[in-house]
Amino acid sequence: MRNSWWGVVILLLLVGLVYLLDAMLMPFIAGMIIAYLFDPIANRFQRWGMNRPLAVSSVFLIILLVLAISMLIFIPLIVQQIKQLGDAVPGVFEWFENVLAPQVQEWTGYDVRAELDNVQETLSEHWQDAGGYLAQALGQIGRSGMAFATWITYVALIPVVTFYLLLDWSRLLASIADLIPRQWVDETYRLAKRCDDVLSAFLRGQLLVMLCLGIIYALGLTVMGLNFGLLIGVVSGLVSIVPFLGFIVGLGIALIVALFQFDSWWPLLGVLAVFTTGQIVESAVLQPKLLGDKIGLHPVAVIFAVLAGGNLFGLTGVLLALPAAAVIMVLLREVKDCYKESALYDAEQSSLEHPARHDGLGLYDDRESS
Repeated sequence: MRNSWWGVVILLLLVGLVYLLDAMLMPFIAGMIIAYLFDPIANRFQRWGMNRPLAVSSVFLIILLVLAISMLIFIPLIVQQIKQLGDAVPGVFEWFENVLAPQVQEWTGYDVRAELDNVQETLSEHWQDAGGYLAQALGQIGRSGMAFATWITYVALIPVVTFYLLLDWSRLLASIADLIPRQWVDETYRLAKRCDDVLSAFLRGQLLVMLCLGIIYALGLTVMGLNFGLLIGVVSGLVSIVPFLGFIVGLGIALIVALFQFDSWWPLLGVLAVFTTGQIVESAVLQPKLLGDKIGLHPVAVIFAVLAGGNLFGLTGVLLALPAAAVIMVLLREVKDCYKESALYDAEQSSLEHPARHDGLGLYDDRESS
């Protein structure tokens, strides 16, 4: 019982430190997540004969090359499509007013022009206010140079922290393992293995799924000539962190753009074919190969974890949300397994199988009978 109370006290202290040191912890949490994601690649380079510093440097070189190529190729295209989207907004309102609104009034007898005018007026007011908000924000940054410099420092620290954590990752894990009380070692290793399976499947697997889906959607929509195809594909890939959400959001936006851009129904079928292909590839190839059946994080749990982490601890909470959710899911499964093996769940079956082997909690140890 005393050991359990010590565990609760340590957990509360950790939560309190995260709350108090919110902003300062951001580069360290981000560095830990990046180091965790790329540690298997560094380990593979080591198995190919590299020493650890050379393996970590090679990993960083790959990351820098990918980021440089992305910034040189994709970022300008996305920015250009965002500008085109802003220029196309007046035309969208005109199309709704002159084409869609008369059709709706003919079908339903309801005139939506008044509502459309209200929406357009509201957007115009907020768009004008946005310039004022931006000016205020820039003025605040100018007045608070130290805060801006601190933020830049935190961002610049992420690669530094990642490099040193990745360099000593195995040594850090061994040091933590050495601090575990000896009577808890086996059980801690087993739980840590289950947490690692879920966490690695979600972080590494889901990020790769998001990347592949974003490429499929962006490439397919761009090839068929849809306006903003690259932007829609990127957004769809990003929100695919929640299963089926990327499909729903991307398909809806792409159908609206296709309906506005083209005069026939065939492009709508093309959009549907692109997103159907993405879902087939995800279900038949990406999910089995990259995620398997280890993840077990419900989409609602993902949304709740991200929102709760952001509200409680800001950006640090968002970074910690998914790892914490994965660990909590594993612990909840352990509690459920213990409950189903207890006399509280099935007293009659438990007494038949183990008539003289109940402790005070009604739990029994299968390892002794195996």
